[in-house]
Amino acid sequence: MSIANVFKKFPKTFWVANTIELFERWAWYGFFMLFANYLTGSSDAGGLEFTQTQKGMIMGIGTGILYFLPVITGSIADKYGYKKVLFIAFCIYTSAFILLPMFDTFTGVFIMYLYLALGAALFKPVISATVAKTTNDETASIGFGIFYMMVNIGAFFGPMVTLLFKNSSYDLVFNISAAIVAVNFILLIFYKEPNRKPNTDSLAKSVINVFKNITLVILDFKFILFLLIVAGFWTMYNQLFFTLPVFIAQWVDTSVIYNFFHNYMPFFSENYGAHNGQMEAEFIVNFDAMFIILFQIIVSSIVMKWKPLRTMMTGFFVCAIGMALTLFTQNVLFTVAAIYIFAIGEMAGSPKITEYIGRIAPADKKALYMGYSFIPVFLGNVFAGFIAGGVYQQMSDKTAFVKQEVAKRRLSLPENLSQNEYFNQAAERMNMTSHELTNYLWTSYNPSRIWMVILSIGLFAVVALFLYDKFIMNKKS
Repeated sequence: MSIANVFKKFPKTFWVANTIELFERWAWYGFFMLFANYLTGSSDAGGLEFTQTQKGMIMGIGTGILYFLPVITGSIADKYGYKKVLFIAFCIYTSAFILLPMFDTFTGVFIMYLYLALGAALFKPVISATVAKTTNDETASIGFGIFYMMVNIGAFFGPMVTLLFKNSSYDLVFNISAAIVAVNFILLIFYKEPNRKPNTDSLAKSVINVFKNITLVILDFKFILFLLIVAGFWTMYNQLFFTLPVFIAQWVDTSVIYNFFHNYMPFFSENYGAHNGQMEAEFIVNFDAMFIILFQIIVSSIVMKWKPLRTMMTGFFVCAIGMALTLFTQNVLFTVAAIYIFAIGEMAGSPKITEYIGRIAPADKKALYMGYSFIPVFLGNVFAGFIAGGVYQQMSDKTAFVKQEVAKRRLSLPENLSQNEYFNQAAERMNMTSHELTNYLWTSYNPSRIWMVILSIGLFAVVALFLYDKFIMNKKS
């Protein structure tokens, strides 16, 4: 059957749901790609100057909870209806985006991010279930391909839009995300509830059943061990958002790309460049989404017939190399090449996780097990927050290093300086330019060491997967 004929078989709700997903991801990544530098950046650039540890707690725990809650919010949607839950989700989303920049304390921002995560957690299971219920065995493959394409288009264009306004005000970034997600209120008018089996249990009983099922899954040692191994992949993957934007902003010289765009495509240097002749860190990180849009079909066609475990091992290994290398050097061209390597591994390995879970789940419990594949994503976010937080602060944080150097030299600097002012005055007192001080700190404190941590996590996941299949499953998969 031709693709055109398959397209005709999708009901209107399928296309409405996918368009809603596009705008939701657009709004989410529009702020989330910038979130790490917003939390830790200098106050004179609109940042909150939180420590890396605080950033890791907010992003790790908050996003982890976001991925844990859908097992509960999915039951709520089954009971009260998809359309009602989507409306509530968009109300929370919109208000959270507007309210979040009004808070500048750690506690306030953390609470507001949890509130935002609640909106996302209400949204996620509903839209995935809608796509599942508006496709069949014949159309599911292409249907979910369209769905993931929408995810990546939103992930790419979200930061490209909000970055245009980052230098004006971070408030604008959040307000733009609020406006974009609010478009879904209009689309919701055209959303028709798909056929679903109403949940007649009380809400309390539904939640109790959820935790009974979680216990059932956890008691399956083989399955939970696999999920823990895969959590290593998600720990590594999330450094793309938790660590890499901060690392690039602090250490990587992006002037080569700035100069290229300035000479040949000035629109990009004017709109995505900083005032100091550097490109915005998030613009560089966003190459990952661009590579996925360009190459996902090619990579998927290559690995389509590969066995899931082999594909995951290959993908995780390539991801580990790519992510580790992004934190290895100050050369931005090397960083972009490393992001490309990481993207190739991501495209190969990530989609196969779900397929492998379907293979190892007991025949009579496949639906249950597939529903709890969130566990490694939840754990991966929590672990990633720890790596991007305390570990990064100890091993790679430029703000911490310059304070150590100032203390070591017994220099006295005025209080109440922003991060940028503190760094510039420190450089001046040390008779260096800001660029020279950055290079001095790079050489003296070796912040690139964190690449060894990231690589170790990835290699552990690969080796553990191999041993798991060989000795635990005791079969080829």
